Amino acid sequence: MQKYDVIKRSKLTASIYRDGLNKRIRVDDVRGDLTTLLGLLHDECLSSPYEKLIIKARDSQLLQLLENGYVHEGKIQYYFNGDCTHFMSKYLKDERRASKFWSKEDAILASVQKQMVNPHLKAGEHEIHLAGLNDVEGLAHLYKEVFQLYPVPLHDPAYIRDAMRNGTIFVCITGEEGIISAASAEIDHKNHNAEMTDCATLPQHRKGGFMKHLILKLEEELLERDIYCAYTIARALSYGMNAVFHQLGYQYRGRLANNCYIHDKMEDMNIWEKNLAQ
Repeated sequence: MQKYDVIKRSKLTASIYRDGLNKRIRVDDVRGDLTTLLGLLHDECLSSPYEKLIIKARDSQLLQLLENGYVHEGKIQYYFNGDCTHFMSKYLKDERRASKFWSKEDAILASVQKQMVNPHLKAGEHEIHLAGLNDVEGLAHLYKEVFQLYPVPLHDPAYIRDAMRNGTIFVCITGEEGIISAASAEIDHKNHNAEMTDCATLPQHRKGGFMKHLILKLEEELLERDIYCAYTIARALSYGMNAVFHQLGYQYRGRLANNCYIHDKMEDMNIWEKNLAQ
């Protein structure tokens, strides 16, 4: 599991995830003395198994990060209360930097972007409901069925229960066998954005087009909470998931190489964003 930490030093505040499962450190926000933070990260990585550093940087921090060996992998235009964040990454091992599927993912992206954008769908046949604490067992069962590997332990009902209590919204569709499709929006109330994530449908139901309707339902819930920046980080090898977000009006913002373990291996992830206020 990820270990969240807030670093406070003289003239420095930073919010950090130490993600041992995916062998990475992610800095979600840094204010103040960036030089001190980079030194702390460098010292920590000398005696740790981490292979990748990711910093969500503001415009004013780009040049210093580039000068320190970080590469620009993508951006979210409205992440920080309407201002931009840049995904700046540093690779600590050659094999973590080299993607095996980059050209294939480029071809998938090009094909997806030829599809028509249609962010307004007619209501589906299946009812979508906002999941509650009584749904955590069913959600955990769905995620266990769909994912061999996932960046967070969604197969654990306690994890899902804790996520709900911390403000994550889950929506789902139920069939005869229980929950057959679900997705969530993880809300960052401080910065007023939300990550669309945890998208899963049982294999026998994947021709039903459920995910588009689930995402639109989440967008409605976010608008009611005054959240206008919605983004997702989708498997670059998944034609279906990238097509869903493109067709719903999300814009491609970049690709994170060898970002996390998902499905059955370490994978590259595409960034998509939508301004719900437009």
